[in-house]
Amino acid sequence: MTETTKEPAGPAGTVSGRPSGMSPRKKQKISRGVQYAVFVIVVLAAAFSANWPGISEQFFNFAKLEGTYDKLVTVALKNTIVFTLLAYVVAMALGLVIALMRLSSAAPYRWFAVVFIEIFRGLPALLILVSVAFVLPVAFPAFANPPGGVYTQVAIGLGLVGAAYMAETIRAGIQAVPKGQLEAARSLGMSQGRAMISIVIPQAFRIVIPPLTNELVLMFKDSSLVFALGVTANEIELTRFGESISIEKVNATPIIAAGLAYLIITIPLGIVVRRLEARQAKAR
Repeated sequence: MTETTKEPAGPAGTVSGRPSGMSPRKKQKISRGVQYAVFVIVVLAAAFSANWPGISEQFFNFAKLEGTYDKLVTVALKNTIVFTLLAYVVAMALGLVIALMRLSSAAPYRWFAVVFIEIFRGLPALLILVSVAFVLPVAFPAFANPPGGVYTQVAIGLGLVGAAYMAETIRAGIQAVPKGQLEAARSLGMSQGRAMISIVIPQAFRIVIPPLTNELVLMFKDSSLVFALGVTANEIELTRFGESISIEKVNATPIIAAGLAYLIITIPLGIVVRRLEARQAKAR
């Protein structure tokens, strides 16, 4: 009777003398290496095929900006910041009111808040701005020449859009505050309104600071829509400034300069948002 001999198993449980399969880690390493190689090839191909002299002349010829730097900073950038801050104040105040109405026990308040949020969050910001400037005065003649002119129109238009988004953000922050905080305040004799103002809302704003800062960045960029209102030379903002100077100089460098001015504001704000989010994550 013959005995069958078994080949000894290898250290990984495979039969000795047979090649073992490639490990998942090695496959992942090879796949990543291929991705890096493809990425480098694409970047190099784009770099070598680009028309660098033309790019330098059309996009980075800062000599075309001579005589306009003062207007860029003291008029265009200043107006963009003013438009943004005015709209943000309106959006913050109105957004808080809409958020409280959204959480109200009174059904008409909740219905109004829902309709407001759905309308102004669903319509384009440009359409809202144009409506405030050209449609609203037909219904309410007092808005034909409001105090502050275009600054008031922008504050209302962008403020309505921002309020719709902020209302939902603030509502989520209020609901994130433990209910025990409100109950403890009520047990100390505080009224519902006093407890909300003194206890709940401050804690809610601490929670939603990062998304509210993000909304400030978005509103800063949305201020470029002001061009649709036909602003004057003293009311011009960054995008309109870059466009008008580019047409005048037949060169795209002013648009690049306007974009850099936006980045000077938005990049630091983005860094602040990330640090606030990291701090909150660490606290949790």
